[in-house]
Amino acid sequence: MKKSRTTITDIARELNISPSTVSRALNNHPAISKKTRDAVIELAKTLNYQPNLLALNLLRKRTNTIGIIVPEITSSFFSSVINGIQDLLSPLGVNMMISQSNESMEEEKSILRSFASIRVDGFLISPSSETKNFDHLKILTDNNIPLVIFDRDCEGLEVDKVFVDEYSGAFQAVEYLVKTGCRRIAHIAGPLSLSTARHRLKAYKDALALHQIPVKEEYIVESSGFTPEHGIEPTQKLLALPSPPDAVFAINDGVAIGAMYVIKKAGLVIPDEISVVGFDDDPHSCYFSPSLSTVWQPTYELGMLSARILMKRINSNNDLSDIRVEELYPELIVRGSSK
Repeated sequence: MKKSRTTITDIARELNISPSTVSRALNNHPAISKKTRDAVIELAKTLNYQPNLLALNLLRKRTNTIGIIVPEITSSFFSSVINGIQDLLSPLGVNMMISQSNESMEEEKSILRSFASIRVDGFLISPSSETKNFDHLKILTDNNIPLVIFDRDCEGLEVDKVFVDEYSGAFQAVEYLVKTGCRRIAHIAGPLSLSTARHRLKAYKDALALHQIPVKEEYIVESSGFTPEHGIEPTQKLLALPSPPDAVFAINDGVAIGAMYVIKKAGLVIPDEISVVGFDDDPHSCYFSPSLSTVWQPTYELGMLSARILMKRINSNNDLSDIRVEELYPELIVRGSSK
């Protein structure tokens, strides 16, 4: 037969005192005498008493658990973000529950409901590419549940947000290509439902306009995702144009790697005949041949700052009088795939 867990009531019965006295003694309450406190602690050790942390946290209206929802967890981008979150939360004794939406708004809603049902103290969420309506997120704010949105914006939702300056990073990349002599610069965009993709596309257009290079719509191709496979068909379309591009700026490194594969297969030399620049600085980017020029993002800092803001919000009882929107700055890294 399974041995039952020792409770405060068991200790109280043995010592012929009330359960409330045992609870106060275990929590070092000043109203309890040293003699009683020592007796309670000694018996608790003898009986191997373990406090019910869930019950204690519920009494305190805290579970010391944060819910984290990301589009996916396999990429280096979100892995690095999660590392930053964990390194901030772990020393504070705060646990993480992490789940991926797989770029599905319905899955995102389901995860959110599941996490909310176990009363996590707050949420860190990077919305899915399908998330165009934010009613399920507004429910959190309406119920005074702290929420920080990171990486991808939910425009119009008044909560704390932490981003990387996508526009600045993309502008740096395209302007660099212009300055190296490229004039037929194509952009493989991400799904334009995402704020990140829209900001990078705007920067691409603005950088060309600044240098008086006409924006040609045939040089802009939208990809449906972020893996190398998502870079193949768009690049094939670009190379099939009557006047193919002499440079490709891709939405991220995964798509850029797919583009490089197609370009090489077509017999073109990178960067002599066509330059390629990605975005994210994936850890593997420098090991390709040629190594990939890209835009580095401070992903670890993004995670740490998001977690820090959320914990401050939780500890202030979610006072929303001062919403924070923070932007971190990226940096262009030039490697072998561009001139």
